[in-house]
Amino acid sequence: MNVLFFLTPKSQIKYCDDTMSVRQVLEIMEYHRYQVIPILSKDGKYVGSISEGDLLYYLKDHPFKTLNEFNNVSIKEVKRHKDYLPISSNTEMSSLMVVASNQNFVPVLDDSKNFIGIIRRKSIINYLYMNSNQSEN
Repeated sequence: MNVLFFLTPKSQIKYCDDTMSVRQVLEIMEYHRYQVIPILSKDGKYVGSISEGDLLYYLKDHPFKTLNEFNNVSIKEVKRHKDYLPISSNTEMSSLMVVASNQNFVPVLDDSKNFIGIIRRKSIINYLYMNSNQSEN
């Protein structure tokens, strides 16, 4: 099976670009209720992932009087604890399973290293569950 079977395309997910402010990223994450989102460069390359924890630690270490002050702070200034490992679109399923077991989603890159979407761990689990139920019948 091809890993692209599980792909949620870039057009259907929320991400931030590396030129956004801390406030903009916080608002995206709050609105969509995501704990982690991908960060992309302006040219569509995967830069890494930013988590609520990364932002909370940054806010703790850089107290501001108002949230508006974070409009002038680039997301690039936030230290990221752990970036989600990406895979290429031609990765073997066994390698996908190893990566997905350690993170909620797996960023997927094309042959030119452009970000094309994510594979959610939930999609893999649902697929395996549905197929295990069919084999029991």
